[in-house]
Amino acid sequence: MAQAHLENFRVASRALPQTLRSDLYALYGFARLVDDLGDEARGDRDALLDWLEGDLEALYAGHPQHELMRRLLPTVLAHSIPPEPFLRLIAANRQDQKVSRYETFDDLVAYCRLSADPVGHLVLYVFDSATPDRMRLSDKICTALQVVEHLQDVAEDLARGRVYLPQEDLRQIGCSEPDLAKQPAPHQVRHLIAYESARARRLLEEGAPCPGAPGWRSPASYPADLPRFARSSAPATTSRPDRRAPHAISVAARSFPQHCV
Repeated sequence: MAQAHLENFRVASRALPQTLRSDLYALYGFARLVDDLGDEARGDRDALLDWLEGDLEALYAGHPQHELMRRLLPTVLAHSIPPEPFLRLIAANRQDQKVSRYETFDDLVAYCRLSADPVGHLVLYVFDSATPDRMRLSDKICTALQVVEHLQDVAEDLARGRVYLPQEDLRQIGCSEPDLAKQPAPHQVRHLIAYESARARRLLEEGAPCPGAPGWRSPASYPADLPRFARSSAPATTSRPDRRAPHAISVAARSFPQHCV
C-alpha cells in the first residue's frame, strides 16, 4: 500500500537538491507504511506494528528487510537520525488501536507528541537543522497542524469509531457525538470547530521563530495550509485521501525556506 502511494506524493519543491528530495521521499515512505499498518491493514495490527519495530531495529543494525526501510537506511546514515522519532510514530499507531477518545486538550496534545511532533524532528534532521530550539518550535507547529487535521477528518474518524475532539469541550459546548455526523453541521458543532481551530492558531503563533531565524515559516503564511472548514467553522463532510503523518511530512518539508538547504 505504501509503495503505491509514493508515485502520487509531492513532497517539496523541485528546487530542492535531488538528494534532499530523495531523503524526504524516504521519510514519507516510512510514515505511509506505519499509518497503513495502523489504519488500513487487515489482521492483527499490533503484531504488524511489532514487526515494523523489529525491522526498524534491523535498519539500525544495517540490514532492514522491507523495501521502504532499505530506502530509508541511507537517509538515516547520512543525517545521523536517531530511532526515537520513528519509534514515536509507531507508538502513536499502537495507541490508535486502544484509545478512541481523549478527555482533555492536554490529552490530545500528548497524543500529538507521538503522532505529529516526530515528523517535524525528522524533517529537521534531513535539513541538518535539528537544534533543540528549532525542535521545540517545530513541536508547536506540528501539534497545531495535527489538531487541524483532526478537525478536518471528523467524518472519517467518526466512521472509524474515533473522536479526536476533547470530550470535555464537547460537554462544555453542548455538542454530542451524534451531532458531529449531522449535515448541515449544527451551531454547536461549528462552535466546537471554531474553538479548537483557535487553539491551533495559538499554537502556530507560539511556534513562530525570532525574525530572521532559519527554519519554519511565520505563522502568518500558514492560512493556506489550514483547511477551509477552519476558516468557515464547519467540519469536513467527507473523508480525505491525505493521511496524517505522511501529509505532515509534505507540509513540514515545504515549511523550510530555501536558505535552510
